[in-house]
Amino acid sequence: MIMLGIETSCDETAVAVLEGTGEPSPRALKLRSNIIASQIALHRQFGGVVPEVASRRHVETIIPVIEKALSEADVSLSDITAVTATHGPGLVGAVLVGLSAAKALAVALSIPFIGVNHVEAHMYANFIEHPGLRPPFVCLVVSGGHSDLVYLKDYGDYQVMGRTRDDAAGEAFDKVARTLGLSYPGGPAIDGVAREGNPQAVRFPRAYLEKGSYDFSFSGLKTSVVNYVANVEREGNEIFVPDIAASFQEAVVDVLVDKTLRAASEKAVTTVALAGGVAANSRLRQEFSKRAQRKDLDVKYPSPVLCTDNAAMVACVGYFQAVSGKSSSLDLPAVPNLHLE
Repeated sequence: MIMLGIETSCDETAVAVLEGTGEPSPRALKLRSNIIASQIALHRQFGGVVPEVASRRHVETIIPVIEKALSEADVSLSDITAVTATHGPGLVGAVLVGLSAAKALAVALSIPFIGVNHVEAHMYANFIEHPGLRPPFVCLVVSGGHSDLVYLKDYGDYQVMGRTRDDAAGEAFDKVARTLGLSYPGGPAIDGVAREGNPQAVRFPRAYLEKGSYDFSFSGLKTSVVNYVANVEREGNEIFVPDIAASFQEAVVDVLVDKTLRAASEKAVTTVALAGGVAANSRLRQEFSKRAQRKDLDVKYPSPVLCTDNAAMVACVGYFQAVSGKSSSLDLPAVPNLHLE
């Protein structure tokens, strides 16, 4: 089976070719190509993603990226078994570009089309690089738009234990970075400068919400950082960006790690996984590994290129759905606020 995956949910135009033996197992997978055309430089001048600009760039790059992915994988369109694409959540105009391209290919090649949930795809990135990984396990998906804590009972069988109630973790990173005068995207910028700072310099709040909750809230933390900076500057003092960045990052990491490990204990799993763009954060990986080891938990996370938006993860979900005989209707819509059920 040769899957063509397409991802255009935000500001990366991505296409991948994934080969599988037809068995429902990560060991059956071989990634043939994974091409990503990033728009970061384009949106940096605006300090964030501009939806209309992103959509137009996807239109311009989708065909060349498909051609490059096929070339690198050394396959032709006639070799493709099924085509899969993100149909949400994401920026609706951006999602429509990849979704329309996938449907057109499916019709032209008379092959199945499979629509994929973007959050689900992030979790499946772990299967590509960890062939021995098997459900059940608990996965934390943290990115610019999502903070979801999910119990994977089996392939395609999930229980969402918690999700963000306001700002996602990555969104908070972007907004705090802007406050500190750092570049976009905020996650890598804060991660880098925080290494020179003291994470205990400022005690920013940790929002654990009501007792037993697995939901996340980072809006209050973001506001706390903004107010702290404003107060320091109002008093005529200079802010030390590395300390503030490190202290903010520590507050985010504490909550993410605490809730994920507590969920793992409740579900009695032996493995926890990270996924999404924020999963590339060095401090988050460090704390997860250290604190999970104390509880005899195995921690899995993808390499950075598979943490950020990519099409390999989309093709992976499509593969497991195709193996189980599932496909999507060609009238499947783009759903900007699609939830993982």
